[in-house]
Amino acid sequence: MRDAYHEELDSIGEDLVEMARLVGSAIGRATTAMLDADLRLAESVIAGDQKVDDLQHDLEARAIALLARQQPVATDLRIVVTSLRMSADLERAGDLAQHVAKQARLRFPQSPVPHDLHTTLLEMGQLAQRLMAKAAEVIITKDVELALQLEQDDDEMDLLHRTLFQHLMDDRWKHGIETAVDVTLLGRYYERFADHAVSVAKRVVYLVTGEHADEIQPVETPVEGA
Repeated sequence: MRDAYHEELDSIGEDLVEMARLVGSAIGRATTAMLDADLRLAESVIAGDQKVDDLQHDLEARAIALLARQQPVATDLRIVVTSLRMSADLERAGDLAQHVAKQARLRFPQSPVPHDLHTTLLEMGQLAQRLMAKAAEVIITKDVELALQLEQDDDEMDLLHRTLFQHLMDDRWKHGIETAVDVTLLGRYYERFADHAVSVAKRVVYLVTGEHADEIQPVETPVEGA
């Protein structure tokens, strides 16, 4: 009975990794669809979000069943409760990737992003994908130090987000209000996606240590020659 119980706990972790990989792929493909005005790719991202939703609903049902049947305590209880919260983060990240794809579909056959901002949005999309890949690795390895690094990595997304707004506020902006709204929304989608990746990593820290990430200082790498 206990073996089946721990197999179920392991399968919940595997589903979280699968969700992270799916939403990471989705944000990468949505970025390509947006920049290339690729309607078919955008539609595939939009349709694919259902798989993430199904995984989240199934995980939630199994986690609640475990709570009811096994009444876990200590570390096992943290695993179940934290997994529920991580699955919600990942489901929301999938929704944000879908929003990017829907923006591509809305403006087809044009891209919603003016050419002079393509590089910035491409960097945001690539960074979002990397952050989610690292979050998946954290779920697998339970590496607290790697999890804590994710918040520092997110600073790069915040910088790109500010860069985007500097373009929008520039007096030389010539792309009109509609495009400004599109770019504002897209920037927000990427910024929030990154926040969800960081949130997943923070929840792993709590799962492993029983402490909140904000209470733990990451280990600084010594500088050579210092």
